[in-house]
Amino acid sequence: MPALSSRTLPLLSASVTTPGYDRAQVRAGIVHLGVGGFHRSHQAMYLDRLMSRGQALDWGIVGVGVLPGDRRMAEVMAAQDCLYTLIVTHPDGYRSAQVIGSVIEYLLAPDDPEAVVERMADPAIRIVSLTITEGGYNVDAVTGAFDADDAGVRADLVPGAAPRTSFGLVTEALVRRRERGIPPFTVLSCDNIPGNGDVARGSFGAFAALRDPALGEWVDREVPFPNSMVDRITPSTTDEHRADLARRFGVEDAWPVVCEPWTQWVLEDRFGSGRPPLEDVGVQMVDDVEPYELMKLRLLNGSHQAMAYLGTLAGHTYMHDVCQDPLFRRFLHAYMDEEATPTLAPVPGIDLDSYKADLIGRFATPTMRDPLARLGAESSDRIPKFLLPVLRANLASGGEIRCSVAVLAGWARYAEGVGEDGAPIEVVDPLRERLMAAAGRQADDPLAFVSDRELFGDLVDDERFAATYRATLDLVRTRGVRAALEEVLRTR
Repeated sequence: MPALSSRTLPLLSASVTTPGYDRAQVRAGIVHLGVGGFHRSHQAMYLDRLMSRGQALDWGIVGVGVLPGDRRMAEVMAAQDCLYTLIVTHPDGYRSAQVIGSVIEYLLAPDDPEAVVERMADPAIRIVSLTITEGGYNVDAVTGAFDADDAGVRADLVPGAAPRTSFGLVTEALVRRRERGIPPFTVLSCDNIPGNGDVARGSFGAFAALRDPALGEWVDREVPFPNSMVDRITPSTTDEHRADLARRFGVEDAWPVVCEPWTQWVLEDRFGSGRPPLEDVGVQMVDDVEPYELMKLRLLNGSHQAMAYLGTLAGHTYMHDVCQDPLFRRFLHAYMDEEATPTLAPVPGIDLDSYKADLIGRFATPTMRDPLARLGAESSDRIPKFLLPVLRANLASGGEIRCSVAVLAGWARYAEGVGEDGAPIEVVDPLRERLMAAAGRQADDPLAFVSDRELFGDLVDDERFAATYRATLDLVRTRGVRAALEEVLRTR
């Protein structure tokens, strides 16, 4: 079986869709920092759709790995000529396979930061897009302020230093463009953050201002940072996925991507030097992304957090296991209907009841096999963005809070690092030691976990929250998750 590459494309089975355009004619127009599964199932897929229509051939993607851990992706991309297989898994078990060709080059910044900077400084590059994770913007979870004391930031601010952070790389490229009289590129965040473009503007502008106050003002004034909402469930690729692709389709791909059929991209139409005609392939170009963004973050991503900790503690392994459990389905409906939805403004063109019903169906699809461990990773970056805004809004309005509090109690119990069955739980989080230390104290101090003001602000000072949290955590720790959820649903 031939390994996937440009040379072997003609040898693939007719059951595999291959690029319907000449990749040799594709020219770079976008540099993307953080090429992972989601970018390849989403933004790169939309560009591939356009190219298959004979459009956007000057908007090819140059992928960039910013971290040393991106070396494996660099190796795979080099071996496969930047090609990869997108496997779409349907609820009935049907799978389709498509080779995506819109990524035409890949650079590893730790090996050659100068090459990355010069690529972004090239006038042909008009968009620099980002999927650098929720925590990649280096902001305080409570205040939203940029952390100027971060070690990587400090190193990049040393005059003459080779940049190693996304901030250093992008800012240096912008400096060179300004010096050469080249208009700045648009910086497009595609991360799951409320107001992701505004957050990116704040972070990159703050870094630029630390380097030179006048530069910071120029970035804020001249560089577009459109907001966006992105949505497609994309589990981490496993050896099982690779083996299934080889068995079903005869494709040997070292790093395919698996995703659901659903995909959505809502994008603020604010670009400085042009953009691909994304509306031609289903992207919603709008003046205001916020209603769509909050809908997704508070309903989909908030529900992910609800499933991750409580579901794991209850003995489930995958997302679909949780959604096929009647007790958890009731809990998810209660969270979405009674707590998240009241915090949302009307969303143009969207029926929220239908959207929520679709979410439950997407979550319950067994063929996705999306592990709860993936949903529960990086919690200290996700909970403050996805769940705490819902909780705070309902505390302010006098609305219902029991489900949101139960999710926090589940996170606190999860952070103890051991399940209800005594099996170890691997806590994957940048604040792992701090979280586990706080969780270890909560038998004696029930508010220990939520007293971390860098994560939770003054939430612990709210008497209604504190009383509800104490009672719920006690139920979770002494009687278990199922008993706690039964009680939460009974007393609503």
